[in-house]
Amino acid sequence: MKIAVLCGGLSNERDVSISSGTCIARALRERGHAVALIDLFLGCESEGGVDGLFTSEERDDAFSVAEAAPDLAQVRAMRPGQGLIGPGVMEACSAADIVFLALHGDEGENGKLQAVLDVHGVRYTGSGYLGSALAMDKSLTKTVLSQAGIRMPGGVTVHKNQKPYDNPGFPCVVKPCSGGSSVGTTIVHGPEEYAAALELAFRYEDSVIAETYIAGRELTVGVLDGKAMPVIEIIPKSGFYDYKNKYQPGMTVELCPAPITEAETANVQRLAEETYRALRLEAYGRVDFIMDADGVCWCLEANTLPGFTPTSLVPQMGVAMGLSYGELCERLIAASLKKYE
Repeated sequence: MKIAVLCGGLSNERDVSISSGTCIARALRERGHAVALIDLFLGCESEGGVDGLFTSEERDDAFSVAEAAPDLAQVRAMRPGQGLIGPGVMEACSAADIVFLALHGDEGENGKLQAVLDVHGVRYTGSGYLGSALAMDKSLTKTVLSQAGIRMPGGVTVHKNQKPYDNPGFPCVVKPCSGGSSVGTTIVHGPEEYAAALELAFRYEDSVIAETYIAGRELTVGVLDGKAMPVIEIIPKSGFYDYKNKYQPGMTVELCPAPITEAETANVQRLAEETYRALRLEAYGRVDFIMDADGVCWCLEANTLPGFTPTSLVPQMGVAMGLSYGELCERLIAASLKKYE
C-alpha cells in the first residue's frame, strides 16, 4: 500500500508524535509498504514530486523524546505566519491509499483534522471527527460517559476568565481540558497548591478540569476493532505517570498482562469496550482507569490516537497478543479501512 504517516504538528506532544511517526514509518516500510513520513506543520517537498515522497527514507531514524515538552515558539518560527497544515501535505495525503495518523494532542485528536480529511475524501486511521472531539474534550467525555453509566471521578470545569474558581475539594487532579501526555497536570493537596496548579494548566488552555483524586492502581486497556486488548498496569518508580515518566526509558514499570484477577480483567476490559462505544470511537483507541482499594474501576479518559513510541503501551499489548509492531500497525490500518467499506 501507499501510506502517508502524519506526525509532528504544533501540539505539546509534538516530539512524542514524531517518535511515533518514525517508528510506524520504519515498521511499515519493513512490511513492504511505500511510506511517506510527513510533518503536518512543516509540510513536505520532494524533487521527485508527490510520488517521490513515498520512496524516500529521510527522517526514518529513531527520534528520542526529551524530558520536557517542546518549545512550540521555535517550531512556529520555522514557518511563520502560516496555518496548521504545511505545504504539500494535502497533496501527499490525497495520493496515499490511507493516511496513518501518528499525531497526538489537540490538533491531531480533536476532530478538526479528521473533518478536513473527510471533506477531501482522504482515508485515515482511527476515529472520525465526532468520536475524536468527544474523547479529546474531557468535559464532554464526562457528560457522555456519565449518561452511559460509566463511573468517572467527580469534578468541575474551571474557565480562566470566570472567577472565583470552583474546586472539587482536596486532594484533586488539575489538568487542561483537552490536553494529553499529562502536560500541565498536577496532583493538588490544598488551596495554595490549587492556585499554582491552575496557573500552570491555564498556560496550555483556557478551560481546565479539576477532579477528585482517586488513589489506586493505574490500568490501561487498548481497544482494537471494538474488542479489548490485554490490560497493562502502570507503576511509576517515582511521582505519578507524568510526561517524563511516560517517555523516558526506565522511569516506569509496565506489567502486561496486569497482575489482577480474571474477574477484574474481564470487568476493566468490558468497561473499556463500553467507553469506546459510548464515545463513538472507531478502529482503535486506549482507555485509562484507576482501580481503587475496593476493586472499583474509575475511567479517567480515552485516547483516540495512543502513542506508538518505543515506550508506548498499545504496542506492548500487541506483543502480548502475539503481534509484532509492524503487524499491529497493519491491523490498525485494516480496522480503519472498515469505515470506508
